[in-house]
Amino acid sequence: MTIRILCDFDGTVTEHDNIIALMKEFAPPAAFEPLKKGVLDRSLSIQSGVGQMFRLLPSDRKQDYVDFLEQRAVIRPGFKTLLAFAKSNRIDFAIVSGGIDFFVEPILKGLLTDEAIYCNGSDFSEETIRIEWPHACDAACNNQCGCCKTSIARKLKQDGDVIIAIGDSVTDFELAKQADHVYARDYLITLCEQHGIPYTPFETFYDIVEHLQTTEVYA
Repeated sequence: MTIRILCDFDGTVTEHDNIIALMKEFAPPAAFEPLKKGVLDRSLSIQSGVGQMFRLLPSDRKQDYVDFLEQRAVIRPGFKTLLAFAKSNRIDFAIVSGGIDFFVEPILKGLLTDEAIYCNGSDFSEETIRIEWPHACDAACNNQCGCCKTSIARKLKQDGDVIIAIGDSVTDFELAKQADHVYARDYLITLCEQHGIPYTPFETFYDIVEHLQTTEVYA
């Protein structure tokens, strides 16, 4: 049996959502706000909404976007402690993120290898950014997730494995429904409560480590 932690990135590892911050800074509000609303109320699929959002950003400003996000990104307290705890207890840890490679990987550099990061790709060869979907939905999911966290879980999970999900928003909801245990904050708490999904709330990763140490959530 392997215990696998699948952890969200935006708003979970980082204290703020990087895509929202990027759009507020660089995208036309009149075009961005309806897309954000559509994703949050699920009238737009995540793949459609995020893809359209990044089409609002000129490709020639890539370095401006990277610099902006790297300068403002704040890692939630306790993240290194959770990584160390996972390593010492032979728990497999992976990032599963609806974020984009051009900022997720630089922010996590030195903390995780790229092989432990599952996120969306990007193409800057056109006038505006085109998002690529290397982890799109498999045959068991038709939600147009973009980065399909449940598909990744199915790919990784072997018989007897335990999946622990960590997240904060609508992009983590489908995985939360299938995980053996959920650590939730912010909007994911609302969704879990609305749909009767058991969860443990957290604010920092120290909370999660403490809970893992004192409760066999995977028993």
